[in-house]
Amino acid sequence: MNEHSKRIILAMIVACQLMMVLDGSVLVTAIPEIGRSLQLSTSALTWVQNAYVLAFGGFLLLGARAGDMLGRRRTFAAGIALFSLASMLAGLAPSAPLLLAARALQGMAAALATPSALALLSVSFSEVRERSKAIAIYSAVSGAGGSVGLIVGGLLTDALSWRAGMFLNVPIGVALLFLVPRYLRETETRTGRLDVLGALTSVIGMTALAFGFVQAAAVGWGAPESWGSLVLGGVSLAAFARIEAKAKEPITPLRLFASRTRTGAYLGRLLLLCGNYPIFFFVPQFLQNVLHFGALGAGLAIMPFTAVQFGMMYVMPSLVARFGNAKVLMAGLAVAIAGTSWLSRLSADSSFFPHLFFPLIVMGAGAGMVFQPFTTLGLSGVDAKDAGAASGLVNVAHQTGASLGLAVLIAVFEGANQSAKPSGSAFAHAISVSITGSAVFLAASLLAVVFLMRPAGEARQIAANETRKAS
Repeated sequence: MNEHSKRIILAMIVACQLMMVLDGSVLVTAIPEIGRSLQLSTSALTWVQNAYVLAFGGFLLLGARAGDMLGRRRTFAAGIALFSLASMLAGLAPSAPLLLAARALQGMAAALATPSALALLSVSFSEVRERSKAIAIYSAVSGAGGSVGLIVGGLLTDALSWRAGMFLNVPIGVALLFLVPRYLRETETRTGRLDVLGALTSVIGMTALAFGFVQAAAVGWGAPESWGSLVLGGVSLAAFARIEAKAKEPITPLRLFASRTRTGAYLGRLLLLCGNYPIFFFVPQFLQNVLHFGALGAGLAIMPFTAVQFGMMYVMPSLVARFGNAKVLMAGLAVAIAGTSWLSRLSADSSFFPHLFFPLIVMGAGAGMVFQPFTTLGLSGVDAKDAGAASGLVNVAHQTGASLGLAVLIAVFEGANQSAKPSGSAFAHAISVSITGSAVFLAASLLAVVFLMRPAGEARQIAANETRKAS
């Protein structure tokens, strides 16, 4: 394969990843406009995000398994085609239910395309140095894509409509489908079974839990749809654990949780996203409804966080080499807690500078220190046969934490909000209380890391792995 072809393949895979990451954030700055145009309450608006995130996380491991069995190129193309169709449907949706259904379909499509994209990257770049460079570019796009989505979504919302953010995916998807048969080679397929029942019970369980919390915010904890959904969620997740324990080819091998380090990484990442992700649902609404920013201005206002997080990428290798992943992770979580606690002091009298600007910088530094160690520790000591499942589980913890945290904190928001109008002191106070909840989740993540991981134990594990590889 010549260098020209490799550059095109890398561009294709990066474009795919950028589409998937953008879609998780491109509507965030448009949330107030979507609420006005489709007449949705603040709690109902969470489903614009959660419909996508829950389907993405819930079917991610099944998508990875489908790629193994059907071929990565075929699965990649199917995911891109379905994603493009769902994006068009979302852009055309005349009502909230149809928009949410299209968002869920986008999530399922992303779960098909994303694992195959990363696998095709590894296959196409076999030499160690070029693979490392390709993965670095892929990771940078993954990290910065969410913030780019905030800006692009704000720009399109102000200039055209929130719907334009969905239509943007269609020409990119068509171009990728044109290039797939010309540049991507099909991978070997494997026989086996798809653990569809495991995927369905996990998706039903997490969706029911999220729905229960959101309904509790809207109609109260005593309503049958609130507690009934929470019970259904608990039963479904218990069934999921039982299915995975007995399945011959589970999408989530329970042996991955035998390691305290990996368990701490999965749980810590989930709790981190429970606290981190909802902030970028609430802050743009504060900026637009309280400080009267436009959608584009709200997207640009998040850039201090993004710039610092991205900049930390350059110092992380030396920090990890000197102190180890676990210590850097704990320090990063402590910094993130400090920044989030600072941000939680927002009020109707706050201004962007300095009341949001400086806390966002501190939060960006903390975020830039935690994701790489969480990923590394989540994959530590994994056998080759479980590498795909472990990688998928890292992403599932990420997506599940985002959706569950948003559902819980919207219940906190509604409980604190005493005003029907999305502006003024009551609205600002409710957002402040919700961000305090984010800090609590981040503190829980730090506790999980402290009690389940040991820096010395990590060093022994790394040494053991190196000895095993050498022999």
